[in-house]
This record gives sequence, structure tokens and C-alpha cells, in this order.
Amino acid sequence: MLLTGYRKEMFRPECNPRFQSFHCFLHLDQNIGPVLPYLNEKLGGSGYIAEPPSLLLKIHGRLIGLHSRKIAINALKDETEADRIAAWLMEEINTTWDNRETITPCYTVPPKPLAIEVIKLLPRTNCGECGEATCLVFAALAIDGVKGAADCPPISAVNKKKLTAYLARFRFEP
Repeated sequence: MLLTGYRKEMFRPECNPRFQSFHCFLHLDQNIGPVLPYLNEKLGGSGYIAEPPSLLLKIHGRLIGLHSRKIAINALKDETEADRIAAWLMEEINTTWDNRETITPCYTVPPKPLAIEVIKLLPRTNCGECGEATCLVFAALAIDGVKGAADCPPISAVNKKKLTAYLARFRFEP
């Protein structure tokens, strides 16, 4: 077991005090820097820095920044949600650490799809048939792995194949 405890700090974003969401810092009792490359491999990080060790995750609709002695979680509904995500993170950190011999650490971040490449293949009519207001919104969801070529009814058969092949080259986060 690597992480045994933390102190939680909840706050509202200072940039706009009218925000309804909360942010949370978990001040860690132990240094989790050594587990970050293993978590990067296991959870598919969005950003990894070796020195000082840090890992950015986009999971559960949140941005989660993991540092050696601190974890930052954004856009939380309440303290209950913060506790749920903190418990999940603690379990992931400890399970990953305990199983590190079976995980190849990853010191890089896999490439991500580009919205401009997705938009080039869409009909760009902003028709809304996909359930989104614009093709740009659709493209943003596609690069996050939420939407795919099959979700765009008016896309041509040729571009459907191209978009499917393009998105298949990338690893999407859970």
C-alpha cells in the first residue's frame, strides 16, 4: 500500500464566485510520484510530466491532476462526490502500486485526435441530426470518444469510413 491518508480541502473557484461547482485538493500523507507512470499506463493520462512528477487525467467528467503530494479535482457537485472520487483514486493508486510488477510504466502521453481532422470529414451543415447543435460540438465529442462516425446520419459513406479509421488510431480514456 502506497497511500494511507490525505487531508481534503474543498473550495469554490476564485475566478467566479457564482460558480455552483466545487474544487478539491487532496493533500497526501505519502509521496505518490513513483506510481504516476504506472497510473498513466493503466488509466490513459492526458498529460504526463516526469520532473516534477505529475499526471493529468480526464475521467468521470472531471480533470484530475495528480502530483507527488497533492491531487486536484475540478467541477464537483458537492463534498459527497469529492469523497467518492477520492476513495476511487486511493483504491486505483494502491492497486496500481501493488501490481506495478505486471504493468509497464508509461512516461509519455498517447497522441489524441484533432478536431480539425474530424471536421474535415463531417458534412459541416450543422443540421443537428446527430443530436448536437453544430458539427464543431460533434467533433469535440468525437475527439473525446463520445461520438463516432455512426452517430452522424448525413456523413457520406466514404467519409464515414475515413472518420472511423481516423478515430480507431487513438486510445480513448475510460
